[in-house]
Amino acid sequence: MLFNSYPFLFLFLPVTLLIFFRLGHYSRSLAGLWLFAASLFFYAWWNPAFVGLLLGSVMFNYAVGRALVREHARGHAVSKRAILTFGVVADLGLLAYFKYANFFVTNTSALFNTGWHIDPIILPLGISFFTFTQIAFLVDAYRGEVKEANFIHYGLFVTYFPHLIAGPVLHHREMMP
Repeated sequence: MLFNSYPFLFLFLPVTLLIFFRLGHYSRSLAGLWLFAASLFFYAWWNPAFVGLLLGSVMFNYAVGRALVREHARGHAVSKRAILTFGVVADLGLLAYFKYANFFVTNTSALFNTGWHIDPIILPLGISFFTFTQIAFLVDAYRGEVKEANFIHYGLFVTYFPHLIAGPVLHHREMMP
């Protein structure tokens, strides 16, 4: 869904804002949960198959971030470094798979005349933005700049529809309470 499309301007945005402000009168948590769900719907509009990838990435990085916050509180520098390395390598591995697998297989096959073929891999919308946003969160958690956050706030921080597909890469302190 594009920001200048009729479905966005006359359906998604008004309904999202109306329900958000209505829920906000009763509960900030419910309003945040609504925006998180609306952001996932916005992302699913393009390709519902990738919502699972986005949610999996959010859950993985939330768990890694919590582990980093816990290890920072304990003062375990070595385990913090290992956890951060694991999280960043996993994030970059996922990004590299979607961005470069076709290129690597095609060029390796041509170079060594192997005949390898891979079906074209569709690049998930906004994968670079949500990956680098989450890596920035992990680095901030490693540095001790992140206090404990709940999953809804973190999920909304990563998936918030106005920045999800076009950036910019955000730091948690710019968005999370």
